[in-house]
Amino acid sequence: MIALTLSTQSWELREPFVTARDNLTHLPTLCVHLTGAGGHRGRGEAAGVDYAGETPQSMAAQLDRVRPHLRTDLTGEELLGLLPAGGARNALDCALWDLRAKESGVSAAERAGVAPLHPVITAYTIGLGSEADTRRKARASHGYPLLKLKVDAERHLDVVRIVREECAAARLILDANQSWSRALLERLLPALVGLGVELIEQPVRPEEEAFLAGLRSAIPLAADESCTDRSSLARLGCYQYVNIKLDKCGGLTEAFALAEAAAARGLGLMVGNMCGSSLAMAPAFLIAQRCRYSDLDGPLLQSTDYEPPLRCAHGLLQPPARALWG
Repeated sequence: MIALTLSTQSWELREPFVTARDNLTHLPTLCVHLTGAGGHRGRGEAAGVDYAGETPQSMAAQLDRVRPHLRTDLTGEELLGLLPAGGARNALDCALWDLRAKESGVSAAERAGVAPLHPVITAYTIGLGSEADTRRKARASHGYPLLKLKVDAERHLDVVRIVREECAAARLILDANQSWSRALLERLLPALVGLGVELIEQPVRPEEEAFLAGLRSAIPLAADESCTDRSSLARLGCYQYVNIKLDKCGGLTEAFALAEAAAARGLGLMVGNMCGSSLAMAPAFLIAQRCRYSDLDGPLLQSTDYEPPLRCAHGLLQPPARALWG
């Protein structure tokens, strides 16, 4: 059997992280530690899907129920039948990938067919705030080639204009976190095109996506909250991209399957995060090798991190060290 140990962490953020849905000062996470029969260890971290009610405690309860099934030869594919999509399965699956890499001496990237890993440009997120806060954050973001701006139903064009003034050369993507309507989206589109926005994440709530039918958007739309795992793809006809997050889809095994299935449908790929440390971003870095957009800046928003952390300079994120994961 594989031994399972759980621990929790509360990561302090450098400053409050504000979106249309949240205002975070600390990020609670669950860390899974697996020990194989030979004494090798693997680990994975999950923040969970907060808007679905997941917490470290609820994820831990899910994992406690599957302890009897953690056989020595357990596979990631078998995990898909043991647990639903979500943070608990993500942490366990990523820990299993790490364990298998440590046991075999073959890296997770090699096993996944994405070796050698190449650095990727990660988006750096500017959360919602006052005009002064937005300008300050934008000035501090000079040098990042790709910026992701959180917006809501009241703060949108002003945010983009401020950031464009301060970061004229940066590529911009927006995340409305379900806070817009079709009418607002259509009203904003001409100005957003003029400001050089190149992607908009989840403008409306999943249950309101029928209202987007027939919309001709000059800026591609990315499904975030609407895209969980492969089972959600058939409902995403109004989107051009999917944002793959390991916490949503339930781990690296499903993330690779989701990426393949989405690409087969002609959807563009983005990899994102629910915040978290370098340990949470390291498995997602493998998915980033196949994505047009990467948003793996979780550790950059924290005051502390695991050692050795993912290295990032001016938005260029380096592959994880084997000592961290994989």
